[in-house]
Amino acid sequence: MKGTLYPSTMASAFFLFQAASVTSLLGMTLGWRGVMTKYSGFYDLPTAWSNVFWGLLLGGVYASLTHNYILNPYLRMVEDQQAPVVNPLDLLFICLVASIAAHMLLRRERVRSGSSQPTSGWALGLAIGAMMGMVHLYRVYAGYDTILSGKLWVTTIGFGLFAPRTEALICSFHGHLMLQGKRWGAVLRSTFWRCSYVVMFSFATIDPLAWVFIIPFTLLIDKKAKVWIWDSIPSEGKKRLRKMWARQVREARSADDGDQQTA
Repeated sequence: MKGTLYPSTMASAFFLFQAASVTSLLGMTLGWRGVMTKYSGFYDLPTAWSNVFWGLLLGGVYASLTHNYILNPYLRMVEDQQAPVVNPLDLLFICLVASIAAHMLLRRERVRSGSSQPTSGWALGLAIGAMMGMVHLYRVYAGYDTILSGKLWVTTIGFGLFAPRTEALICSFHGHLMLQGKRWGAVLRSTFWRCSYVVMFSFATIDPLAWVFIIPFTLLIDKKAKVWIWDSIPSEGKKRLRKMWARQVREARSADDGDQQTA
């Protein structure tokens, strides 16, 4: 790893930005396929996609603020022990503003009319997390002069897979709480979880040990995401989904029986 965490030339900066962007977008795509495709056709897809657009805009601002006021001061502190520590009020304020902005997007009429806060929240969070991952990966890539580094690949996979997913979980849970009428509770809880992840992501740019804490907790909460998405589907849609899944099970069993008879 280099002694500096900044790219040396404009050409290298452009290459690092492209690499970070592609990695984050791949992670966003995997996050979409892992949850949203399972319920495809049973939620408001156009609204979800509109939240991807808003998530990219909000995520760009959010990632820029965290980079300037959290990540940069933290990296300077790591390099220079005399540098001032990160101001916790900056962390709290940025995460609170991001949570309020996400809340405003999820309380739009087109979202509330279909009770699609959890699904729209998942789409919104994926885009926000992708932007966060892109900024952090850019700084990670700037600190290495070789791709033959195990720490680099661990960090790349970690940010690529879990930066979009953690924000998707936060926003989907936010939407789930909104369905239960917990408005300010949703904002405050989202703020708390964002503060936690911003701190851990900053740590992860320096030490891959951070993923030992990030990954297990994210996977533990990830199991609840299907429940939040399920709650946002209308009753009629749930009935059709159950029938469709039951038919798929019967078809799979019939195919297995046919293979056994052929054998």
